[in-house]
Amino acid sequence: MVYQVFESVAKKYDLMNDMMSLGIHRAWKDVLIRKMHPPPGTQLLDVAGGTGDIAFRFLRYVQAQRQRRERRQLRTQQSLSWEEIARKYQSKEDPLGGSLAVVCDINREMLKVGKKKAVDHGFTAGLAWVLGDAEELPFDDDRFDVYTIAFGIRNVTRIDRALQEARRVLKPGGRFLCLEFSQVNDPLISRLALVTGLYKFIHKCFPAAKWRGGSQGATESPQRSGVPSEKLYDLYSFQVIPVIGEVIAGDWKSYQYLVESIRKFPNQEEFKEMIEDAGFQKVTYESLTTGIVAIHSGFKL
Repeated sequence: MVYQVFESVAKKYDLMNDMMSLGIHRAWKDVLIRKMHPPPGTQLLDVAGGTGDIAFRFLRYVQAQRQRRERRQLRTQQSLSWEEIARKYQSKEDPLGGSLAVVCDINREMLKVGKKKAVDHGFTAGLAWVLGDAEELPFDDDRFDVYTIAFGIRNVTRIDRALQEARRVLKPGGRFLCLEFSQVNDPLISRLALVTGLYKFIHKCFPAAKWRGGSQGATESPQRSGVPSEKLYDLYSFQVIPVIGEVIAGDWKSYQYLVESIRKFPNQEEFKEMIEDAGFQKVTYESLTTGIVAIHSGFKL
């Protein structure tokens, strides 16, 4: 079921993420990379990362880190001649400092999309694409410095097994980072802000869309129509997201599944315990956008 869902939505996956979150998912992923703070030379495994969003951000970050380090070194070497400075800037050294991002995904179509994006964005080095299952990773023990999985672990059949595999492939001292939908901390604020905005947005962009479960297309604002705040998130999840999926990707059922998988996923504390049970230490989490998503972190010590 999960394989067919992502095979169906692969070509529209990035566009759908933008539409569903109004682009907020980009900011969440940026926070993940800043929290990782990878130095040049970092070996990253990004699981369920087929379209490359995390891998591309990682490569840009380590390249910027290396460039800043080189500029600092040049400023401290005041005695260098201009020829020596020019040679340093023109040298053919690896701009990534040996960093590598391995993107592992179980779905061939998602990997195809990611490879095409890499070419379109000019990424020619520091990337590898591997077809693989999060529950049985095709890598040796103690292989990577960082393991990431963004909006993917809730789609794994056996989450406990995926967490054990994450720990297995990390080097001692390696870090596990997971960005995933979570439990809202402030229902009133987050639901009113996010849902009302998206509700208006979908009707503005798609006024002719058929809203399932509604009587006359539900054209009123949730607040004006008297919908209780505790129902707004459900309204958004089960009405807005599948409609966007139908209009953009021609696929209602796949996005209905995605909504249901978010609802069933453990909350922050429960998932923290699962990560600890897999053997990770110093496990923490940070809720973003009042808990709509959370970044979980743990170390292999």
